[in-house]
Amino acid sequence: MPYLAQRSGSIRGRALPGCLVLACALTLGAAAARADEPTRLRVNAFPQAKTLPLHAGIAKGIFERRGFKIELQLTENSRSQRDGLAAGTSDVVHSAVDNALAMVEIGKHDVVIVTGGDSGMNEFFVQGEVKSFADMRGRTLVVDAPDTAYALQAKKILAQNGLKDGTDYTVKPVGAGVYRFKAMVESKDNAAAILNLPFTVQAEQLGMKSLGRTIDLLGPYQAGGVFVMRGWTRDHAAVLERYIAAYVEALRWTRDPANRAENIALLMEKLKISGKEAERTYELLMDPAFGFTPDARFDLEGFNNALALRAEIEGGKPAAPERYIDLGYYERALPRVGR
Repeated sequence: MPYLAQRSGSIRGRALPGCLVLACALTLGAAAARADEPTRLRVNAFPQAKTLPLHAGIAKGIFERRGFKIELQLTENSRSQRDGLAAGTSDVVHSAVDNALAMVEIGKHDVVIVTGGDSGMNEFFVQGEVKSFADMRGRTLVVDAPDTAYALQAKKILAQNGLKDGTDYTVKPVGAGVYRFKAMVESKDNAAAILNLPFTVQAEQLGMKSLGRTIDLLGPYQAGGVFVMRGWTRDHAAVLERYIAAYVEALRWTRDPANRAENIALLMEKLKISGKEAERTYELLMDPAFGFTPDARFDLEGFNNALALRAEIEGGKPAAPERYIDLGYYERALPRVGR
């Protein structure tokens, strides 16, 4: 019998040395500990009311129970958000899905949209002295970035009222909703912006006014949603499905009237707004025609309108929606949540 076989046979025939037993136990214990460690996920979103389910999911341990350690990144603007996803410094993005379209068509990145979320909760807000859209002639419109999402909505609304970008009014990029609101507060030269919650509530209190909700002015629109790099999904499909399930659970908790007081407290804490502002913001978030879409369902009609709007304002023909979306992850995630 070869020497190695003889030696291995003799080892099997007697008890292992204590040090070897201890080493094996430590190795198995470390492996078990690693298996129990939560999945670290870098989630990027805007500092606004629509981020409430993420805050709630973290605060109430919903993500933790589903095996996640969420690193929530709050972005200043959509450009840095898109750049971060493309560079791999973020894993999952919650944002207007038109930003995903921009990543595909302008940035040439392989991005896929995997859930819906809301119709934008957007309104066209103006300074108190602006009486109509026609009064925007010669004035400044503040936007996040000039080539995506709500800036396109604003340009379309003004075009419907006979005003052309660059000729009849000026577009000024300033960043996320909080910065658009801040720009309007600091100077009346910044005459208008598309605002969402809680900034619409705060703007009203300061004498600014809404010229209408964008869904009333433009029709259904798929705004908020989740998107990721398609290459990332190939390596993390199960993680993505588990994350979507956790987010839907957090959204259900947020929309449950029994949790109203806790949600209002979270809005006050995270957005640094008053109790009155938080209460009004929460009411609007719960409005079924304006606020969160139940279970973050995807609105295909609204998405087709978003595609048509981008093509009209930016040029070209709208592509088929299948180029940008894969709802299979969402459909497989829902059974994990139950009814």
